[in-house]
Parts: sequence; C-alpha cells; structure tokens
Amino acid sequence: MAGHPDEDQGGSKAAAVLRVTSGNFLEMFDFFAFGFYASYIAKAFFPSENEFASLMLTFMTFGAGFLMRPLGAVLLGAYVDRVGRRQGLIVTLAIMAAGTVLIALVPDYATLGLLAPALVLIGRLLQGFSAGVELGGVSVYLAELAPPGRQGFYVAWQSGSQQVAIMAAAAIGYALNRLLMPAEMGAWGWRIPFLIGCLLVPFLFYIRRSLQETPAFRARKVHPPVGEVVRSLGRNWRIVGLGMLMVAMTTIAFYAITVYTPTFGKSVLRLSDTDSLVVTFCVAVSNLFWLPVMGALSDRVGRRPILLLFSGLTLVTAYPALAWLVAHPSFETMLAVLLWLSFLYGSYNGAMVVALTEIVPVEVRTAGFSLAYSLATAIFGGMTPLIATWLIEASGNRAAPGLWMAFGGACGLVATLVLYRGGAARDVPATGAVRSARP
Repeated sequence: MAGHPDEDQGGSKAAAVLRVTSGNFLEMFDFFAFGFYASYIAKAFFPSENEFASLMLTFMTFGAGFLMRPLGAVLLGAYVDRVGRRQGLIVTLAIMAAGTVLIALVPDYATLGLLAPALVLIGRLLQGFSAGVELGGVSVYLAELAPPGRQGFYVAWQSGSQQVAIMAAAAIGYALNRLLMPAEMGAWGWRIPFLIGCLLVPFLFYIRRSLQETPAFRARKVHPPVGEVVRSLGRNWRIVGLGMLMVAMTTIAFYAITVYTPTFGKSVLRLSDTDSLVVTFCVAVSNLFWLPVMGALSDRVGRRPILLLFSGLTLVTAYPALAWLVAHPSFETMLAVLLWLSFLYGSYNGAMVVALTEIVPVEVRTAGFSLAYSLATAIFGGMTPLIATWLIEASGNRAAPGLWMAFGGACGLVATLVLYRGGAARDVPATGAVRSARP
C-alpha cells in the first residue's frame, strides 16, 4: 500500500520519519532487554556454577547476532538497492520479528536441554541478519527524504528512535522490578519485555507498509543487480573500511552506555537494579536530545569539525571518567559520568550517521552504508559487553571498559582525518547543501 501523495510535504514528513524508524525501535528494544536481563537469561539458558562463565556465554550469544550483520548488510543491502527502500524495510522487519518471537517463547534449559540455548542463538542470528541492513536502510531512506540542507537533522532520528526504545524498555524494567519478586523475575518476569515486543510487531508492520518509495530512488533509471552491487563494494573497499572505523567510535560508545550499563551497575558497582535502570533511562533521554541537535548543527558547520571534536574528547576522557566512577560508586556519580559519555556519543553520532550516507557511492548506498556499519558493530560494538566483562576479569581493573571506549574514540578520530583530508569525502558546506562524495 503506497503512502499518500502529499507525504513528501510539510508535516507529513514527520509521519514518514515515524513509520520508517519503527523497525529501529523494535530492534533496540529487544537488544536492550537482552543486555539488561543478561543475568536472568544466563541462568535460564546457560546454567553454570561459575557466574562469570555463565554471563560470558550469554554475552557470546548476544555478540553472535552481530557476526551475522555483515552477511545481512551485503545480501539484504543489495536487495534494497535493487528493489527499493520501502520493500526492503518491510522484509527486514519480518526477519527481525521472527527472531524476537523465538527469544520470547523458547522454554529454558531445564525443559529443553541443549535445544533451548540453540534456539535462542538462532533467534539472535535472525535478528543480526536483519539488523545488518535495518540501520542502513532507514538512514538512507531518511537522507533521501530530507529537504536540501537538513539531512543531518533528519538522519539523526534513525538513532533517536533507538533512544525511545531504550526509554521504553527501561521504564518497563523499572515497573517489573517494583511489581515482581526476584524469584519471579528469574523464573518468568524477564520474558515480559520480549513478549511486549512480539505484541508490537503487527502494529509496526501496519505503519511501515504505509511508506512510499523515496523520490530519489524512483528517479534513478538503473538499479544494479546483486552481483554488480557486490563488485562495486569491492571497488570501494577503502570507503567501507574507513566508514567502519568511523562507526567504531559510535557503536562502542552506544553499547557501553546503554546495553552494558545495567550489567555494569549491578555486577561491577553493586548498585541496585532500580538505580541502573534510572541511569539508563536518563542516558536515553540525553541521547535523544543531543542526536538531532548535533545533526542539525552539522548541517550548518559541517560534519568534520563535530566528528573530530567529539571523537577526540572520547579518546582523552572516557577512561578517567570511568575511573572516577569506580572510585566513587554511587547513583549520583554514575548518572554524572554516563550523562557525560552520552553527550560525547550523541554529539558524534548526530554527525556521523549522515556523513556515512554521504561518503558511499549512490548506486550502492544502502549496501555500502550497511556493510560499514555492520562490520563495525560485529567487530567492535556488539562485542562491547563481552569485551568489557573480560577486560575487568583479566585486569582486575573495574574501570577497564573506559580503555575500550577510548580506543573507539581513536578509531573515529583517525578515520575522520583520513576521510576528509585524503579526499575520500568532502564536507558539507556551511549552507548545508550536500555535495556528492566519491572515492
């Protein structure tokens, strides 16, 4: 069902933004729920006498989904570049929904034995395969939908929808912690957020089906077949590689301050579930504020200054901030530190996502964006909870995750310098009119 003919006018564009970002909401809602309830999932599907080993197995399952993202980026991304943005986004939502249903409904290890964790792993792999192109498809759709000079502001709502999902998941978790006893949470309460995600699926299908194709895609006369898209990605490997490093900063920071934060607060700082959830909710609110603000600012001053400033600040301040938090563990300190890290993440990401849509050649825009993003997420971001847990165990330093975030800042800083100084990308002018980027 096509959208209304006036959908590209005025206020109807806000409705289009809501429709296209709906799948992002479901993806991050489930991802955050998996991270927050990791300790419960570990006991349900990966029972072990060693709490560390059980948690590591759970985070390995969480991270396994990210290994499917590059495959989804290439195959589904090529499909989207071939058949259109609208149809591709409907397909990705269907695959994601299948993974969500599996995780929500699979009985635990005590009931199914080894089949239980295997089915949960399949659910994560399906979610990862879909997510490989979800972010790219949504970002490209918003970039092609946006009026000239406002691409940064529009594309920022791709990440903005994820923050709304985190707020919703945190609020539900807070309510469950107040209503249920710990034993009830461990037995069945942790499934409730996933079941809510399942109930959202029909509504999300309904609103996403009302999308219309972007004018930019309709205007193109030639849509390359999958094989040509893959060959073009190979020719543009340098752009994809540098884009991956640029995304490394944002994906490490995001998963550190959202998905990993509840586990860090509970298992490392020994704060209450409620404290960790409230902090995470505030972080999501902060992210939601900074993303469109800095996206709009990048339309005026360019992407490069914002990318350089905030990747550099992350490099030099992430570890000292975490070290201060570990030395003075309290709700107030955790809130202050996480809001600072949120400011760094939201500001950088507000400019980064739209920059990535601009540096990828238009004929493979979805596949190229998705491959760069999914490689970064698979190698860096999705493994952040696992790496952070291992760093603390191996070093005995509870602030060690700050070193991982600093590494992400270094990746973003180097990639930005090479891209914008080496001619692989040109920044937007002060007026915000985007010039085409070519390697």
